[in-house]
Amino acid sequence: MKIAVLVKEVPDTWSDRRIDESTKRVDRSSDVVIDEINEKAVEAALLVKEANGGEVVVVTMGPSNAQDAVRKSLAMGADSGIHIVDDALGGSDAMQTSAALAAALAPRGFDLVIAGNESTDGRTAAVPAMLAERLALAQLTFLRTLEVNDGTVSGERMTEDGHVQVRASLPALVSVTEQIAEARYPNFKGILAAKKKPVETLGLADLGIDAGEAGGANSWSVVETVAPKPPREGGTVIKDDGTAGQQLADYLASAKLI
Repeated sequence: MKIAVLVKEVPDTWSDRRIDESTKRVDRSSDVVIDEINEKAVEAALLVKEANGGEVVVVTMGPSNAQDAVRKSLAMGADSGIHIVDDALGGSDAMQTSAALAAALAPRGFDLVIAGNESTDGRTAAVPAMLAERLALAQLTFLRTLEVNDGTVSGERMTEDGHVQVRASLPALVSVTEQIAEARYPNFKGILAAKKKPVETLGLADLGIDAGEAGGANSWSVVETVAPKPPREGGTVIKDDGTAGQQLADYLASAKLI
């Protein structure tokens, strides 16, 4: 079984995130790390591989330093990587990103493509569905469990009212939620092995994509304004003067929590 996993390098969730006012894009000059949801997607892929055999290929699109996310995935146990990198791709939106990913994946005949349900910087939650449409694959999105057996993939899909059991024939694409798995930590042996595993680099010319169709200047969506984060308001202080219980109940009731 040939499995592709999409990963992305994003600003560290513990760092101070901000929007670059000149470009209206996420400022990536601070600490960047592999997105946590992508680590969980890699773990899900490795579990499928361990149960069914095959190989796991990690795929990312981003600047040169984005290869660090690929290398960490390789240290976890993935077999090889694909890095889509081209200056002309800077500022690409979800439509352009899905087009580039589809061009890289289509000729390689993957049986299963696994992605996180959404990145922590873009949060569109649209790329997996767009990619499945471009690749003409069945899609199972927002899965909290994942199982592959006898040419089918199945799992529990999260909904507003709970979850539903879904199933599709391979080849297929799935997106997973935070509940899918806890990512393993790369051990020393895995880190050393990752340095020797192959990572293929692809540019727009390799993908057959015209530079005039890529990047922020040619994107289908445009960010015109960025609203500043509202100042944090002070909390409600409850003093225990003998009526603390009533004060707490009144506060919860006003917030419609009880």
